[in-house]
Amino acid sequence: MRTIIVIGGSKGIGNAIITKLLTSCKVINISRTSPELAHENLTHFSCDVTQDELPSIKNADTLIYCPGSINLKPISRLSIDDFKNDFEINVLSAVKAIQKYLPILKNANAPSILMFSTVATKLGMPFHASIAVAKSGVEGLVKSLGAELAPKVQINAIAPTVTNTQLASKLLRNDKMIENITERHPLKRILSPYEVADMALFLISDKNTAISGQIFEMDCGIVSFKI
Repeated sequence: MRTIIVIGGSKGIGNAIITKLLTSCKVINISRTSPELAHENLTHFSCDVTQDELPSIKNADTLIYCPGSINLKPISRLSIDDFKNDFEINVLSAVKAIQKYLPILKNANAPSILMFSTVATKLGMPFHASIAVAKSGVEGLVKSLGAELAPKVQINAIAPTVTNTQLASKLLRNDKMIENITERHPLKRILSPYEVADMALFLISDKNTAISGQIFEMDCGIVSFKI
């Protein structure tokens, strides 16, 4: 049975990924709070990845890094600390996790790493300067490590559009906002975290033998975005 390390699996997309993995994999979740589920295949470590030392793990086949942020402000209201904090959560802590667990991943059979970006890095969305900068760093890291870690370790990222999670609750806080966002997408919908989880499971599965260093946009057909 494969062992998957999920960082940030207590909520949102990370939680959806854990829920789908537990039927067939051992899952080690590392997050500040425990997931609201119990399973014999689930081990949880309480840890703030931005501040705490990550737990030592003897073996694993995959690392999935889920923490993210949605910090939407006009550039005049974004502080340097906003940029630093978003970069810390999305990039530097991901690097910390990769450096910690890469030695054990290299000992696995067909190891993989999965990260998360956002469609905002491509679309140029208003008020997304800080998060777009951070997630662009994620994409650069994925492309660089895709070349550096080949052919042993595959690494990819998913870049979703708005997804119905607690993190996006401010964007989806009433019916009118949900309608407006839905109408901007050609497919006339927003994503479910379980749809993103399905893509994640494919990218870390043994079915994916030829894809690495890539960013997969789940954008509901969007090609431009104006607020």
